[in-house]
Amino acid sequence: MPAPKLAQPPARIQIGAPAPMIDCGRYPAKRTVGDLVTVGADIFRDGHDVLRAVARYCPPDASTWREVPMRRVDAHLDGDRWEGHFEVDQTGRWSWTIEAWTDPFATWRGEIERKVAFGQEDLSGELSEGVVLLEQAARRARRAADKALMTQAAALLSDANTPESGRREVALDAKLLEAVERYPDRSNATTLDQRLQIDVDRERARFGSWYELFPRSWGGLSGVAKQLPELAELGFDVLYLPPVHPIGQTNRKGANNALVAAKGDPGSPWAIGDATGGHTALHAELGTLDDFDALVATANEHDIEIALDFAIQCSADHPWLTEHPEWFNRRPDGTLKYAENPPKKYQDIYNVNFDSEDWRRLWEALLDVVMFWAEHGVTIFRVDNPHTKPLAFWEWLIAETHKNHPDVLFLAEAFTRAAMMRQLAKVGFNQSYTYFTWKSSKHELAEYVTELASSGMQDYYRPNFFVNTPDILTDELQHGGPPKFASRLVLGATLSPTYGIYSGFESFERVPVRAGSEEYENSEKYEIKERSLDGPLLALISRINAIRRANAALQHVDNIQFLETESDALIAYAKRTGDNTIIAVVTLDPVLAQEGVVVVPAELGLAPVFTVTDLLSGESFDWRMGRNFVRLDPYRVAHLLRVS
Repeated sequence: MPAPKLAQPPARIQIGAPAPMIDCGRYPAKRTVGDLVTVGADIFRDGHDVLRAVARYCPPDASTWREVPMRRVDAHLDGDRWEGHFEVDQTGRWSWTIEAWTDPFATWRGEIERKVAFGQEDLSGELSEGVVLLEQAARRARRAADKALMTQAAALLSDANTPESGRREVALDAKLLEAVERYPDRSNATTLDQRLQIDVDRERARFGSWYELFPRSWGGLSGVAKQLPELAELGFDVLYLPPVHPIGQTNRKGANNALVAAKGDPGSPWAIGDATGGHTALHAELGTLDDFDALVATANEHDIEIALDFAIQCSADHPWLTEHPEWFNRRPDGTLKYAENPPKKYQDIYNVNFDSEDWRRLWEALLDVVMFWAEHGVTIFRVDNPHTKPLAFWEWLIAETHKNHPDVLFLAEAFTRAAMMRQLAKVGFNQSYTYFTWKSSKHELAEYVTELASSGMQDYYRPNFFVNTPDILTDELQHGGPPKFASRLVLGATLSPTYGIYSGFESFERVPVRAGSEEYENSEKYEIKERSLDGPLLALISRINAIRRANAALQHVDNIQFLETESDALIAYAKRTGDNTIIAVVTLDPVLAQEGVVVVPAELGLAPVFTVTDLLSGESFDWRMGRNFVRLDPYRVAHLLRVS
């Protein structure tokens, strides 16, 4: 068989398994500003030649590439995994690749070193090869001192009058190696087949504390604005508002999801639209656009961002039903098909038809909604049920939004199949709801958070651990009482860098509409309550939020290590970022006191004996590598220990 007809021989260096890479490079990985990005790959070739490699990277909209050296990370095992690190200092889409080449001088030097150690006496042939390599390097050198050093070394190696010992000393001179290394020959370098990408977002995409409330229960938009100083003092970064638009009259739901509304029932905010407007209008009883703008301005003064619900659905009274009837699903008999998620039925809501022949104008209209609120200062959109809409639509809408508002973030409210939740994150959602709400045992929590932190999901899936929502009142909150509220708060706020609570959590609201249901009795989705920030859990919430802000270790998810407790009623884990290490211990039992140990392993990198300070109580303890006694009870549900 004839040899391949190629202009150049095939590359001998192999670059495989690059990371971070999502779906073979189809989607970008995610990072936030200030992150130190670690890129890695398996780099090897046939033979025993010494290899060199660099990670090359390019910031958004830049034409100049930068590079950092890569090093073997498992050299002690003679492995082939290499890593390099670079910091991302601006938002946008970064590109990166890897370039590797053979280092003939280092290869030659290593050969000389081994033969000298073995006791070989005559190295004249080998030294003559070094002369050629030094002459080539001298021609590449740009610094006069380096060029002179190489030229002098080549002359000494080729001088028969130089003693053999002197020639060997020159060949193995460390400064000579450093000089040659500064001018590598990359003429036959191998580059990764594709340029990979990283989307860099601002910090809020990764870290933040959310508070959700219904404005109509707080005196409208102006009433909410009055709460912002206290929310800021409590340490919240994001205020999330369910839909603030007009609510339809047709099929309006009554209290506790009744099919027929009584006189005065306000209806569900998710039944969007009436004769006064749709997704770009405000409910008249909440206030005006001027009130909304004032709310945003006040929030900005207190470093709080406004997140707005983006629900792609309409009441029967939404203007779109008459202006664009082709955007909605109709049965063969002409009736509209209301929204369902069996066994749940939403008789007051109609979904849009993404299979409409006029789908392009539908997409554009939905983009207009996002752009409208972004221009009024909304920086985060919590998207309702994105898994029931086309993935291609989300990839397009998020990309289009970022052209004009690159700092806008999107949170996917999807509780569905894992593959769909992961895919929503890949196509562009900056944050995602999770299954945390239903993970309660030690094993479930450790298994799930480990998946989020180290399965590869950490490169694109940013979790938001809401401990409750208007739709989710879990069985353990219903029956666990205040201690369970406290422990779930600590878990959500320390396992994940982003977490949230829905108002009423701080007051231990936990009565279901009926046994076996996760719906609240007298749900705020269907009636107006009189709310105020005065719940007994607020002091702990404030303390937890302050601890999160002061400790970088709690602002990441991929730095977690679960620790043995020798008790299924206690869960313990360590988080470490730089020199900041936090060890958390939380009881899962809301009734009885629990005793156990926290086993600190050597791989955590701590001293044999060290001091920890409980950031919740202020107490200090002497801990050590190995077993450490702990005791928690319903009145003291957690230790948050900072290692001194």
